[in-house]
Amino acid sequence: MSVLSRTAGLAGWDAGSRLLPGLVLSAGLGWLALRLAEHAWVQAAGLSGLSLAIVLGMVVGNLGYARIAVHAEPGVVFSKQNLLRLGIVLYGLRLTVQDVAQVGAAGVLIDAAVVCGTFVLAVWLGTRWLGLDRQAAMLIGAGSSICGAAAVLAAEPVVKGRAEQVTVAVATVVVFGTVATFLYPALFELNRHWGFMAGGEHAFGVYIGSTVHEVAQVVAAGNAVSAAAADTAVIAKMVRVMMLAPFLIGLSAWLARHPGADRRATGAARPSAPRVTVPWFAVGFVAVVLFNSLQWLPAPVTRAATELDNHLLAMAMAALGLTTHVSAIRRAGVRPLLLALMLFGWLMVGGALLNRLVLG
Repeated sequence: MSVLSRTAGLAGWDAGSRLLPGLVLSAGLGWLALRLAEHAWVQAAGLSGLSLAIVLGMVVGNLGYARIAVHAEPGVVFSKQNLLRLGIVLYGLRLTVQDVAQVGAAGVLIDAAVVCGTFVLAVWLGTRWLGLDRQAAMLIGAGSSICGAAAVLAAEPVVKGRAEQVTVAVATVVVFGTVATFLYPALFELNRHWGFMAGGEHAFGVYIGSTVHEVAQVVAAGNAVSAAAADTAVIAKMVRVMMLAPFLIGLSAWLARHPGADRRATGAARPSAPRVTVPWFAVGFVAVVLFNSLQWLPAPVTRAATELDNHLLAMAMAALGLTTHVSAIRRAGVRPLLLALMLFGWLMVGGALLNRLVLG
């Protein structure tokens, strides 16, 4: 018995030692990205720590990572797979069911219409008109429709996208989300003169939260309008984020029934009955949201867990960057950017029309 225990202990130690170099590298890059994101000029631009983490990962990955890849790869792969899923689960600590009540039924309806409409439009435009892989179109659609980089990360295990597709999707979120942080305050001033959307700062806050890509970008755009608009925008955005779990479950069910061209191209036999794989981290995300809604955790514990979650997601983004080669992104061409540009136009114009229709 002692021999077996000793053998198991040695095996665990060996596995841990193989993961350590990659974990340390991913953690270091993630930590640096989060510290850079604390600077005022970064926040003013609406850049999040997650976006910076993947950029730093790409810089290191394309400069010197190849020399240490044989030692770091196990930990890097662990970061972008296992730690990513854990990070998505803990993301639920940012939300409560009570958030839904603050935006009302109208706000929830707008968010749901934006999420569904944007994703369907992304897949249709990307595959039918631009000739993109379905995975690439879905990842870009997820990032544009829900919550930016975090949604791209969450969708990747479901759609089984490649590392370069994830990086390109995150890049589109950074580009057009950053443009939105500067453009939406100007749109607010135009709306004050034209009166396209009624409701003042509150209604425009719902518009920002329901159409801008990332939470950090929503905060930047909302604060550029007013504090009241920022508060409403963040709540509307959080409701949109809450739709991540049902979105992932629905996407998994749809993919099980529509395996698409990838399976047909490989000549794989179609299963007699489609199997729906429910992402466990999506279920965990919902469970954490429901638990957090009970408000049993002390505020310091919630803050500490949220900070841990920030680091886990930053590690996952850095690991993705480390395994993404610039040559693969260049091969993707301009089509992903064109798709993201079309979706950005839809979010601005279509989102404004939806807000006017629902809010009056």
